[in-house]
Amino acid sequence: MSTERAYVNWIRRYILFHNKRHPAEMGKAELEAFLTHLAVQRKVAPSTQNQALQAILFLYSQVLEKELPWLDDVVRAKPKKHVPVVLSVAEVSALLTQVDPAWWLPVGMLYGSGLRKMECIRLRVGDLDFGRRTVRVVGGKGGKDRVTVLPDHLSDALHRQRELVRALHARDLEQGYGCVKLPTALQRKLGKSTADFHWQYLFPMAQLSEDPRQPGAFHRWHVHPSSLGKAVKSAARRASINKRVTCHTLRHSFATHLLETGTDIRTIQALLGHKDVRTTMIYTHVIKREAMGALSPLDRLGIAGV
Repeated sequence: MSTERAYVNWIRRYILFHNKRHPAEMGKAELEAFLTHLAVQRKVAPSTQNQALQAILFLYSQVLEKELPWLDDVVRAKPKKHVPVVLSVAEVSALLTQVDPAWWLPVGMLYGSGLRKMECIRLRVGDLDFGRRTVRVVGGKGGKDRVTVLPDHLSDALHRQRELVRALHARDLEQGYGCVKLPTALQRKLGKSTADFHWQYLFPMAQLSEDPRQPGAFHRWHVHPSSLGKAVKSAARRASINKRVTCHTLRHSFATHLLETGTDIRTIQALLGHKDVRTTMIYTHVIKREAMGALSPLDRLGIAGV
């Protein structure tokens, strides 16, 4: 749904940029002009420009059934290297003590398992393997599946959460509901089996809601991603952490703290689900000062502070 909304937004912006001309009347030159505008005037990130490109290509190929020639006159957005914001172990501990109790478990999973925000809230009961102490992430970024660690510290809380979901699911079944939403092909294949307990979301909404694509069908969706994000930011503010803290900050902290304790970079790559180890290597820059033993020349002077 989020990708769909993003694509619709980019297509709308493309049409408005060209004074509401119909996309069928436009082509290669108009698309190149729009993408160049994003890079030069709007100064968007490369990933943002690429998302806009993919949205408009989808419009032409899948909706209008029109193939565009190769785009060779586009000014590409310049890539920027960002060092991630990372919390210290003490800061993570302080944040977790300030999290609203209703959100403590999913926030703990962000840090304890290195999950992205959407990966966390989309977890299903069957994704937890307490015997192997693993969490299965299905359809992560890029549509990739992976396995990451299940923190022992959260095991009891996860068992309790699972039983709460079981009771909620039993009530839904009694009322004639209980089926969850799955990818279209899997939904067709499983049919009524989508009401099985292991398909239920681990962090469900309190109320049932109507499927916008299937009027009359009610499902219990996962909690809203914005609610989890607000819980993390509120906890950081109460903990007086003077950094920009988001859900992804906890994932960055997970990777950095593993690296600091000697975990192999390839293992961290697998746990995070990075396709290229160079993406994981960015965390080495966060701990570079300590690893290289660098000391500021000012610290060598021994001059007392003002």
